[in-house]
Parts: sequence; structure tokens; C-alpha cells
Amino acid sequence: MEKAAIILAAGVSSRMNTQMPKVLHEVCGRAMLDYVLEACRQAGVTKIYVVVGFGAEQVQQNFADADDVVWVRQEEQKGTAHAVMCCTDYLQNFEGDTLILCGDGPLIQGQTLKVLVDKHEKEKSAVTLATALLDDPTGYGRIVRDDYGNIEGIVEHSDCDEKQKQIKEVNPSYYCFDNQKLLEALKQIKPDNIKGEYYLTDALSILISSGNKVVAVTAVRPEEAMSVNSRSQLSAVGKVMQSRVQNRLMENGVTIVDPVNTWIDSRAQIGQDTTVEPFTYIHGSARIGSHCRIGPFAYIEGGTELKDGTITRPVMSVKFDVAEESKEG
Repeated sequence: MEKAAIILAAGVSSRMNTQMPKVLHEVCGRAMLDYVLEACRQAGVTKIYVVVGFGAEQVQQNFADADDVVWVRQEEQKGTAHAVMCCTDYLQNFEGDTLILCGDGPLIQGQTLKVLVDKHEKEKSAVTLATALLDDPTGYGRIVRDDYGNIEGIVEHSDCDEKQKQIKEVNPSYYCFDNQKLLEALKQIKPDNIKGEYYLTDALSILISSGNKVVAVTAVRPEEAMSVNSRSQLSAVGKVMQSRVQNRLMENGVTIVDPVNTWIDSRAQIGQDTTVEPFTYIHGSARIGSHCRIGPFAYIEGGTELKDGTITRPVMSVKFDVAEESKEG
């Protein structure tokens, strides 16, 4: 079945104290939104709608080569469901499934979305959620199930009673909707809350109350549930992504002597049996051949191409002759 995706990328991040659109902040050299787009493509999505608002022109310019993206304007931010409503003109005749994701969650992976889609198709549900189990679920909406394991709804953290706060299963906001069921539910959502906004989670309550099948599958790893709302969270997400970048390279035959003291851009390419020494920084789309030795204390600039067998020298190398130094002393 054909799949579409709506990526919510219109919000302003006051906590990040920035003049840039949040989704353009980089994680290991790439904009956060870039990773979400990649995950959608890996999951077989053929129609991608990105909802933009604050800094819309800047976001669109940054992804000017993304031919598979339709840009949708949300002129006034009135909540997550309102952002989805902005896409209804594009989706009103679409009979497939629609994924809804957030553009500030760069750790989501295509394989996770495939699990979500496969579960949705198998269950033939109106909507399927991909959930996560967290040791510390503070701040996340809790997944409430009945005694048979069926989902009853999502309760936001601020609305949880003491018992619900003990629930470890949370909603990281990865949804797969039957598109026509989604459109029906959107028409019924009311901004009956303190903020006066339209919440996407209300669509689930509407579908459940009208007898539709709603399913939740625990498919999201704890790290994938991390989103970015502050500079400290951006740093934390960057560390997870850097680990992924380095693990991928090591699986492909690259030796990284000291991963903690090495930074490699996600766009860099490194050949088999190359060794990366400590305190090396590889930036941008650098291309390094096989059987090279990089560092220690090396800076490889973006766009650099190193042939097979290249050996780089440290940025600064000082050699002391201990015997002569002793004589002088």
C-alpha cells in the first residue's frame, strides 16, 4: 500500500535561544530534519509533506534539492493536529497510510518505521503508534492500556495521576494512520484545552470512542525517543548519533582507536582497514581511502579526498631528545 508522511517542522524553540529554525540545527554535520527525511525514504514513503512555519524560507532553501518533498505552510502555530490539518488539501483523495513524525527527532531510524508500518498493515488498524519503554518517563505522554493490553488512550505527563506516572510505556510521537480515518478524526478535534490548541493525540481518543481499532507496538528504542528542545538535548542526541556513525564505520572495517576522543561527520566516507588515531576531527563529506592512517591530532577538512595508503601527520609534532635535555640540565 502506498505510504505518505507528514513531518512537523514549523515550531519555534524558545528554550534553544536561537534565531534558526530548530530542525536546521546540526547533529554530526547534518540538519536534524535530514535524518527524519532519510528514515521516511528507507521505510518506503513515496509522498513526504513537511509542515513549516518559523523560518520556512530558510528550511526550504536548505533542502532545495529534495524533489520528493512538498512544503506546507502553517502560518499560525495552533498545535500538532492543526499542523496536520494544513495538509488536508493534499491528502483528501489519498487512500493509503500516513505516517506522522516530528522534525526534531533525528534519532528515528528507517527500520523502526518499517516495524510500525508492518504492524499497522497486519492489524488493519485505524492508527498504530510506535511506543518506547523508558526507565524515566518524565515529560512523556503515557500509554494507557486495559487489562487485555488494548490501548485506551494517551495521558500527557501533566495530566497523569500518581498511578499513571508509574507507567513506563510512552508516546514518542510516531504514528501511522489510515489516511481517510485520520481526516475524519481531524474534523472532530476541538481546542478544548488551556492552550487553545488542536492536539493530535485527541484524534486517537476520537477513533477509539467511535469503535475504530487503535494499536500500539513497542518498537522504539529508548534513544530513538529523544527529541531536541534545548541545547543540552542537542548535545545528548549528537553523542548518540556520533556513536552510530563510528559503529557503522567500524562494522565496515575501519579501526577507530579511541572513539570517545574522535569526531567524524556523518557524511564522511572512510575505506576498509584505515586506522583513525585519537583526537582526530573529520569534517563534512571528506573521502578517505583504504589502508590509511589518520592522526593523531588530525583535522580533515570537508571535501578533502585522501588516496589509499595515505598517512597523515599530527597538526603539530614536537620531539624531545631526553638524553640531550638531561646533559643541558
